[in-house]
Amino acid sequence: MRLNGGIEYQQDGMRIPLYAMQVQTRLIDIHNDNIVGFDKVGYQRKEAVVSSFTEYLGVHGISSSVDDKVGRISLTKNPLDLALANKGYFQIETKNGVKLTRDGRFKIDKDGNLLTLEDDKVLSNGGVPIKLHIVPDDLKKIKIKDDGTISVFNDKTRKLERVATVGVVDSHGFLIEDPIIKQGYCEFSNVSMANEFMEMMPVIRNFEANRQMFLIQNQNLQKVINQLGSAT
Repeated sequence: MRLNGGIEYQQDGMRIPLYAMQVQTRLIDIHNDNIVGFDKVGYQRKEAVVSSFTEYLGVHGISSSVDDKVGRISLTKNPLDLALANKGYFQIETKNGVKLTRDGRFKIDKDGNLLTLEDDKVLSNGGVPIKLHIVPDDLKKIKIKDDGTISVFNDKTRKLERVATVGVVDSHGFLIEDPIIKQGYCEFSNVSMANEFMEMMPVIRNFEANRQMFLIQNQNLQKVINQLGSAT
């Protein structure tokens, strides 16, 4: 293959089906990741991105992007389970820096720190870890509004006292002004199992077709080698 710019690709017949099988394997891996993530809280579906000339570039022509549509929201009644009803991410402070997640299953330690299930600190809209000044004996005394404002009931004053506001940002790290946070809910993945299997079937068929092509070419090559050997 020759492009007008002077770039030339030359591949023999046996390499083409091999590259094609590598590409199909990578596509199947992406679909498998989505299927495995179907029941994961906060998982976002991966979409394959196929570049031009992938048949010559092989797996180097395949990348993936994230589908940021909202997933399935389910009621849990746990006051520290939060679900985002629109696009966005919670900010958490990990050992490797600040990361973004849609997994809103949180907990509180004995010091009042709001943590993820992996003990990472949840950040406020000011970028600092959220810490409750009162650790209630009942989690139902913690109230979280749709805008992310956290309040805790003070038994002494008999009033709700504001703590902080949960920070919700976009994929670039910019704060979202009007997040819709649902207390007592979890968001599962946005993967449709039926769609994943339907999209994977033609990929599997293409893999099998290229596999058969490679086997036929390999057999023909072996015949030619045997005939040349017998002729000498």
